Amino acid sequence: MTRILVGIVLLLLIGYGAVKAFPLIRGPFIALDSPINYTTSEDGIVTVSGVAHNTEALFLNGGPLLRDPSGRFFKTLTLPSGGVILTLTANDRFGRTITERRTVHVP
Repeated sequence: MTRILVGIVLLLLIGYGAVKAFPLIRGPFIALDSPINYTTSEDGIVTVSGVAHNTEALFLNGGPLLRDPSGRFFKTLTLPSGGVILTLTANDRFGRTITERRTVHVP
């Protein structure tokens, strides 16, 4: 009976450790709410918003982008005429990087 209880406790501990370690194993994550890729902005004003998880640093076109404690970010940009590629890059504390790009056209 004792062996069974010890086995169950060990399985629960291993399962708990796996659940807590998954975000670290998965690495950084960016989910962009806006802008939609290949969108057109008539006035040149674009809002970049979304959420980033498991990140130590977040950059928009090479410049730092601030997040709130829940990982949400928000930035309004005024873009020049033509095609613009917005690049978001997130780094985690282990040196892993993820990049998301959005193309916006301003007539």
